[in-house]
Amino acid sequence: MRIYTRTGDKGQTSIIGGRVDKDDVRVEAYGTVDEVNCFVGQAMTELDGEVFKDVLDDLEKIQHELFDCGGDLANVSAKRELKLGQESIDYLESRIDEFIEEAPELERFILPGGSKPSASIHIARTVSRRAERLIVTLIKTEEKVPEVCLQYMNRLSDYFFALARVINFRLQVKDVEYVRSAKVFRGGKRKEN
Repeated sequence: MRIYTRTGDKGQTSIIGGRVDKDDVRVEAYGTVDEVNCFVGQAMTELDGEVFKDVLDDLEKIQHELFDCGGDLANVSAKRELKLGQESIDYLESRIDEFIEEAPELERFILPGGSKPSASIHIARTVSRRAERLIVTLIKTEEKVPEVCLQYMNRLSDYFFALARVINFRLQVKDVEYVRSAKVFRGGKRKEN
């Protein structure tokens, strides 16, 4: 099987229901979702299977959902069927709540890092935020954008933040607070603006 098609040699790519330039914001959005997926895969290789079995199960589920999200973003077909649904967002929210209960309370912002897998998850978190910003841009310019993708990426970055703290906690690595941070969290959760 050949993986090259030569159809993109002039700077365009196929999406579900059409063709667009490779630098189209839609391609940027789903390409960034793919980037998140790669960082998740990297983090998975750094996690001990016994200590983090629940997390590894979550992350594999998330990898499939990221593929779903990317496919939904790449779909402009009139016969559009979405793969990503509200149940994925609900699951992330339940896990975030569990992680917040597990990790020590937090009052200030923390520096990304601590352990290697936590640092990898922080990278996935920031790339998720970039994907979210690109989806917002796409929504402003296009009509055919599933809002569930935006909501999912928003929740996913929160999940990654909570997970990065749990990883450090289970590995007995202390989070490093940002020394010039005001108290922005109350009871482990961020103050709402």
